[in-house]
Amino acid sequence: SKYDKSQDAFLHMKFGVAPCAGLALLACLFKKELNPIDILWTFSIFLEAIAIVPQLFVLQRYREVENLTGHYVFFLGAYRGLYILNWIYRSYYEPFYRHNWLVYICGAVQTTLYIDFFYYYVISKYYGGKLTLP
Repeated sequence: SKYDKSQDAFLHMKFGVAPCAGLALLACLFKKELNPIDILWTFSIFLEAIAIVPQLFVLQRYREVENLTGHYVFFLGAYRGLYILNWIYRSYYEPFYRHNWLVYICGAVQTTLYIDFFYYYVISKYYGGKLTLP
């Protein structure tokens, strides 16, 4: 499939980039770490958490998801879920593991965004039908 700009109505700057930049600045102010690298890193963590939202909006608009696209989005979300398991494992078995609650929260938000898609993906695979979103 090809990208169709007319189907992409998500306002990336207004609902994605600008809020993440503002949250990154506020989080760094709160932590008193105002160097540019920390601000950019925090911004990237926030933006990564919601980066899938425009794709989910487009998929919701098309309703019927192509097989390759469905697999891609499912495994992208599964990757994030496995990443969370990695954090849990490392926190128990690495003696000097440094917890980063900001990363944990953003990872949980990102994984939560996939839950609805996961449900419809699993149902479609179980019944052997096409992946269609409500």
